[in-house]
Amino acid sequence: MQTKRLTFENPSGVKLSALLDLPVNPVPNAYALFAHCFTCTKNFKAAHNVSIALNQAGIAVLRFDFTGLGDSEGDFSETGLSSNVEDVVAAADFLKAEYEAPKILIGHSLGGAAVLQAAGRIDSTRAVTTIGAPGDPRHVEKHLSTSREQIEKDGEAEVELGGKSFKIKKQFLDDLDSNRMKEAIRKLHRKALLILHSPIDNVVGIDNAATIFMAAKHPKSFVSLDQADHLLSDERDSLYAGAVIAAWARKYIGIPIEKIRPAESEDHRVVARTGKSGYRTEISASGHDLIADEPESLGGSDMGPNPYDYLAAGLGACTTMTLRMYADRKEWPLDEIVARLKHQKVHADACEDCETKSGKLDEIDREIEVIGDLSEEQRKRLLEIADKCPVHRTLHSEIKVRTRLKEENPKT
Repeated sequence: MQTKRLTFENPSGVKLSALLDLPVNPVPNAYALFAHCFTCTKNFKAAHNVSIALNQAGIAVLRFDFTGLGDSEGDFSETGLSSNVEDVVAAADFLKAEYEAPKILIGHSLGGAAVLQAAGRIDSTRAVTTIGAPGDPRHVEKHLSTSREQIEKDGEAEVELGGKSFKIKKQFLDDLDSNRMKEAIRKLHRKALLILHSPIDNVVGIDNAATIFMAAKHPKSFVSLDQADHLLSDERDSLYAGAVIAAWARKYIGIPIEKIRPAESEDHRVVARTGKSGYRTEISASGHDLIADEPESLGGSDMGPNPYDYLAAGLGACTTMTLRMYADRKEWPLDEIVARLKHQKVHADACEDCETKSGKLDEIDREIEVIGDLSEEQRKRLLEIADKCPVHRTLHSEIKVRTRLKEENPKT
């Protein structure tokens, strides 16, 4: 995905650091806002993976660091849930001013409590999602139990959280108002709510999901993140969560069915984009989103077919479509066509009917299965027609690939 580094100011004039993850299609179907968990940052792996899944659905995602965390300015000890809410609203205002107002709010853990309270102040919001969020923000206090007495006595204390030291002041504890949380949930009105929670979450128990669900009015939904931990450490869990959010939100954010697929480029180009780490590649082809990757053995993450798989897939699809068209025109009883293909590099000297006699060459093994009440003559004819599919002919003809660098500052 394409990621832009941005900054914006909160109501106190503090500069907050953000990342805007953009899908391949030039005009996103919608914008979403992601609020991270307590003492986490925008670079939290689960947030990144949720963005990946939403980007595949054509949804852009802004994730940012709360005041005093990550790359954002400010003093964390001076913050609380109320300031987190203000940061969320500021992020939404920034999106509205510079791009498009967010229709989806997503909050993880205490970030979920923040988006629930901020949603009523963000008019563009149509869908709100919480991931492992507390039904009562005061649950945070249990993680401060050893320092609670010192905080009450001295007004502040240094607390070790996630291997990092943070100064927590009494105002932070005083700001965790459960009544304000419940009132915010009740006032979501017709903003759809999706609650994602793991039944084995040992940081924020599953009972919190029940508390939020019972306080909310319809439309509301719950999805169990079975076997996931609180931080969604297994990337499969965070990618799943993102895919569920994307599929669920479509109903509520006003994307017409025909816009679920990204808009085609004006010149009908296939667009492929690979990021700075790994080989995972996003592809937009004729308005369809695809993923390419390499296997783990070659340094990839195996999240999609490799480029040669797509080459074989193109030939396979062209083959079966061509046979379908031919059989339909002839009115033959062809029920189904299955093509099985495998690409490999072979030694040229082992190929008796190849012009190349040295080094290695590309070979695609193609097996075709035709299903239906066909005569032997019809079956043989279909085999001949397979070699006449347009992609087959392209692969056997002279191909020119003209490559150029895009101008960094094209003239207007």
